[in-house]
Amino acid sequence: MKVVNLKQAILQAWKERWSDYQWAINMKKFFPKGATWDILNLAEALLEQAMIGPSPNPLILSYLKYAISSQMVSCSSVLTAISKFDDFSRDLCVQALLDIMDMFCDRLSCHGKAEECIGLCRALLSALHWLLRCTAASAERLQEGLEAGTPAPGEKQLALCLQCLEKTLSSTKNRALLHIAKLEEASSWTAIEHSLLKLGEILANLSNPQLRSQAERCGTLIRSIPSMLSVHSEQLHKTGFPTIHALILLEGTMNLTGEMQPLVEQLMMVKRMQHIPTPLFVLEIWKACFVGLIESPEGTQELKWTAFTYLKIPQVLVKLKKYFHGEKDFTEDVNCAFEFLLKLTPLLDKADQRCNCDCTNFLLQECNKQGLLSEVNFASLVGKRTADRDPQLKSSENANIQPNPGLILRAEPTVTNILKTMDADHSKSPEGLLGVLGHMLSGKSLDLLLAAAAATGKLKSFARKFINLNEFTTHGSGESTKTASVRALLFDISFLMLCHVAQTYGSEVILSESSSGEEVPFFETWMQTCMPEEGKILNPDHPCFRPDSTKVESLVALLNNSSEMKLVQMKWHEACLSISAAILEILNAWENGVLAFESIQKITDNIKGKVCSLAVCAVAWLVAHVRMLGLDEREKSLQMIRQLAGPLYSENTLQFYNERVVIMNSILEHMCADVLQQTATQIKFPSTGVDTMPYWNLLPPKRPIKEVLTDIFAKVLEKGWVDSRSIHILDTLLHMGGVYWFCNNLIKELLKETRKEHTLRAVQLLYSIFCLDMQQVTLVLLGHILPGLLTDSSKWHSLMDPPGTALAKLAVWCALSSYSSHKGQASSRQKKRHREDIEDYVSLFPVEDMQPSKLMRLLSSSDDDANILSSPTDRSMNSSLSASQLHTVNMRDPLNRVLANLFLLISSILGSRTAGPHTQFVQWFMEECVGCLEQDSRGSILQFMPFTTVSELVKVSAMSSPKVVLAITDLSLPLGRQVAAKAIAAL
Repeated sequence: MKVVNLKQAILQAWKERWSDYQWAINMKKFFPKGATWDILNLAEALLEQAMIGPSPNPLILSYLKYAISSQMVSCSSVLTAISKFDDFSRDLCVQALLDIMDMFCDRLSCHGKAEECIGLCRALLSALHWLLRCTAASAERLQEGLEAGTPAPGEKQLALCLQCLEKTLSSTKNRALLHIAKLEEASSWTAIEHSLLKLGEILANLSNPQLRSQAERCGTLIRSIPSMLSVHSEQLHKTGFPTIHALILLEGTMNLTGEMQPLVEQLMMVKRMQHIPTPLFVLEIWKACFVGLIESPEGTQELKWTAFTYLKIPQVLVKLKKYFHGEKDFTEDVNCAFEFLLKLTPLLDKADQRCNCDCTNFLLQECNKQGLLSEVNFASLVGKRTADRDPQLKSSENANIQPNPGLILRAEPTVTNILKTMDADHSKSPEGLLGVLGHMLSGKSLDLLLAAAAATGKLKSFARKFINLNEFTTHGSGESTKTASVRALLFDISFLMLCHVAQTYGSEVILSESSSGEEVPFFETWMQTCMPEEGKILNPDHPCFRPDSTKVESLVALLNNSSEMKLVQMKWHEACLSISAAILEILNAWENGVLAFESIQKITDNIKGKVCSLAVCAVAWLVAHVRMLGLDEREKSLQMIRQLAGPLYSENTLQFYNERVVIMNSILEHMCADVLQQTATQIKFPSTGVDTMPYWNLLPPKRPIKEVLTDIFAKVLEKGWVDSRSIHILDTLLHMGGVYWFCNNLIKELLKETRKEHTLRAVQLLYSIFCLDMQQVTLVLLGHILPGLLTDSSKWHSLMDPPGTALAKLAVWCALSSYSSHKGQASSRQKKRHREDIEDYVSLFPVEDMQPSKLMRLLSSSDDDANILSSPTDRSMNSSLSASQLHTVNMRDPLNRVLANLFLLISSILGSRTAGPHTQFVQWFMEECVGCLEQDSRGSILQFMPFTTVSELVKVSAMSSPKVVLAITDLSLPLGRQVAAKAIAAL
């Protein structure tokens, strides 16, 4: 008999009652030319013939089962054929189909091309939809049967449907394939969601609890498919999180003026990477704030910390609230965090003792005001703290001394009022403005107001207003003696305040983003060219110190001859710019014996007698001058600084003289600190009531900085947290040694650790220490240190577990942080570093100029294009990019280049024939990347991984999991989905 088509062949086999293997042999005879049975739709043809009658044909079904077992037909063709059957009233047929699915639904595989693997994903999605419809139909029949009093057949079928559904969904591999299919066919997924809702409604009335709970389990599994990658277990067994603690201490100590958003994003990044539960996350923030309050040095630093804790952190939490779903849940978490905090009574009592008030109460009020606590919780927490407080603290609170938290909270609205006052026209009521400024100078008002302005992001605007005021006072025409003295005072106070702000909060706060063509204000010019700062070397012979000689001569004459400074028509900015050259003339005259010491005293009294800013400008130049002199030549210059630093005891000084001298001396002390330290000279600045310089001169003398670094890290590791003093020492060491030295030595310390819990703690602390300059550290770590360790076989032993795992974790954390934040602005404390990039990354990792067509082919190559990427070591850098980057990522950016190069190295390690600790390290690195991944995180560092790495990675047993494949491929691209489907289907 000549067989014309498949249907005839099946019918002949049935008529002649062939056994299954006989059928298979004859089929190959009928269709000899290497027919692929899927193209002929064998599975569909067999099912169609088997399901003609009211019950299935057992012989034809046996042929189908044989075809499945011997892989004559693919899983996808069988699933597609099953999903086309829709007569659910034929019980026996449905049961037979469920039986067939049961044969292979938990071990689906496909070893063909990527398109076939995507076909399997789609077929599984259709089969899932079919199973849901079948389950719903069985449940409806069961319900009808119950009403009619014949439940048995319907119940059996429903149980079979749910069993098959659960078996299919309990396989992670299947869920991963469905995840890909959902992205391929969004409309089919919507149909599944509708079927799931309908099934839920039907099963809600079901009396059998066993079947109902089974159905709920299946529903949960289906609903979890879209968010497969974001399920992370939180660390509930831990209570301390040193990274959050150190980050808060770092921000509060060194970056009060920084914008809130970068801090919020950094905190959220750490929370995600370390899987920290929200209440413990908020608790760690509060703990760090209280520690900061307790250990901050008295004076300005203490006020800064108070402003940070009571003004900035509640605002940060308000911003964090937006990242969490459900505001009510977040307020509950904040309440929960406070409940935990109240158990730390010794910490809170110590803070209360230091601040001389109930610190927690002030904080609770502020959180309540910001909507972070409900009224009920607020009242309950206040009651608990009042009951727990040490009774001795209540009696010792001094009613006369106003506590800092209260003062800071009151200073914040005052800042707004002062900003409004300073917006008025200065020429109309200069006396009124002088009154406001004079009030600001008294006691610690100025530092309070500046701290409040810094914590609420108003300091830049504050500084701008003072620069405008200072600019306004530089010109005086046709003025009376009284007007001239008011103008001199306004100039002096604004100048001193701006110097103080620049020294306390960094000069970036003062600099404006002036557009070209605009005239730069006098103070900005003076500060950039003439004001000594840490790490800034000034040249005393620079043209900025050499103004017009006629102005200098008249100033020298004025200082030397008149008994006191004249005020009317005085151009103060010109005097400030001329004073440096005048001081040089006077110093030369003194050194050459032309002027006696008495004359010098008269001159210095004249300089500081009316406006203190002249003394500040004079000392600024003297500091630059002293640096250039030999040790034996310095005496007279230093003596002149001493003369300028002491206050003048005269009745003829202008208003607010004592207050101005206090600020002047604080400014001079800061200016001279560097040069005095280097020349080992003492200058006793008058005790002004202002705190001495905190965090100054922390490094022990005559000790190698490497020893200091290892010591400080050992102490920090032993304690388990980084305190403010250590942060400052580490910052100084980073500044002195440079990024490579700093990072390399700390990584060496990490690799020495052998105990697992120590290495984890070290990673958490190192990450927070690296936040001192995360961008630069990441470039060094990923661009130099890691490649060095991975390519040098003599160093592989140091990558063993546990230090190797720890380093992989640290590298991923740094990479993720830098990558997520480098599009934003660097923080002010990182901009402050006067340091060029450690390496020219363009020459280090060159990008070849390739024709677009070839580049496109390289970028979008998948495993099926083996000829394009023959061996991992031959690949050009561009092949390490995935197609998503072709138009979106700037490869001239150093961080992008370093990441692309690192992933290329990882790819070549996985593809090489040598295995060792470095291969293991790559596995840990990738595992950590997956562990830290957010749901739908486009633009993750994994986009730098070549698609060809996926198949190499799956060969590593620990990485051969469907979830890992989903995580490491860019599923937003069709090519990414094909690569993922191929890798998962082959597992």
